[in-house]
Amino acid sequence: MQATFLDRFEKWTEEGMNSEIQAPMPDGSEALSILTSESLDRVLELAEKARRHYFGNRVRAHILNNIKNGNCPEDCGYCAQRRTAEGVPQYTLKPAEEILEEARAAKKNGAFRYCLVTAGRGPSRRQIESFSSVIRQIKSELGLEVCLSAGILTDPESAQMLQEAGLDRYNHNLNTSEEHYGDICQSHTYGDRVGTLENLHGHGVHLCSGVIAGMGETDEDLVQVALELRRLEVVSIPVNFFLPVPGHAIENPRTFSEEQCLRILSLFRIVNPSAEVRMAAGREHYLKTRQNDALRVANSLFISGYLNVKGSNASETAQMIEDAGFEMELSEGEAHGSMVASESGASEDLTLKDLADLRPFAGK
Repeated sequence: MQATFLDRFEKWTEEGMNSEIQAPMPDGSEALSILTSESLDRVLELAEKARRHYFGNRVRAHILNNIKNGNCPEDCGYCAQRRTAEGVPQYTLKPAEEILEEARAAKKNGAFRYCLVTAGRGPSRRQIESFSSVIRQIKSELGLEVCLSAGILTDPESAQMLQEAGLDRYNHNLNTSEEHYGDICQSHTYGDRVGTLENLHGHGVHLCSGVIAGMGETDEDLVQVALELRRLEVVSIPVNFFLPVPGHAIENPRTFSEEQCLRILSLFRIVNPSAEVRMAAGREHYLKTRQNDALRVANSLFISGYLNVKGSNASETAQMIEDAGFEMELSEGEAHGSMVASESGASEDLTLKDLADLRPFAGK
């Protein structure tokens, strides 16, 4: 009988996942079987082997900071800040000291990486200079890893400036497959997103890019994203599950069982075995009590909610990680167990953040 892809993957894990031997690469139908026909127990077992080989028993916590919110000209159908959405607090770029205060709080709350996110199509040169300055300050004072998500960025000089400032990662999610992209957004293209990732990667900045599952895509679309992220050598993959926020424009969104979510996470782990795989937005809403199983596959998560939606607070997340038998991987100089409660989080599903959540240090 001919060996299946998972047979080849299992053999690779048994041979020690030697870095000199490339992990087996599935074709589309082989990757699709992870979502549809393979035993879930076997899928989880093999995904866990890769996760533990590269990341051990550790979980990385990320904290998001919306440093510019609302007034976005783009029409991404999944986003609470899309140009026709209402009810989201709007503000221009936060002052540097406010961003730094939130970075200090993020480190106290156990963050391994601090993620700066802006609304808009893409940054101006003046904004790139501002980002570069604050990145240098965060790195110098706190030693946190920094990820920036600032939209479409295809200018080589801007990419070089961010690299020189010490930016660890640039986030720009593919979100869905090229074939499905026009169904979720018309104001920019899938090619714009790939061009941004290739520009930053070409200037030595590591890539963070992932998916939003549940936007009316097929399983084949999810497979195409996983394979493309492998081609782009993405080192950090947030796996989001679509949250139907007020004002969204996704027609026929999908819903998932806990088991389907575990399969989706396993797909991205097995296709990209050495990447940091994050159970991102929607983990509380979809995975519920099976988040502990998800940590067998994913090695990172967000604490204190997402861009505009509240989630579990820091202390709740820390307890979940401990109960699942894992431990926090904290930034340099921090001790395990230092995570403290965050006021900005809440366990209510699909509750949008208000201005106090988004700007806890404004005017202080």
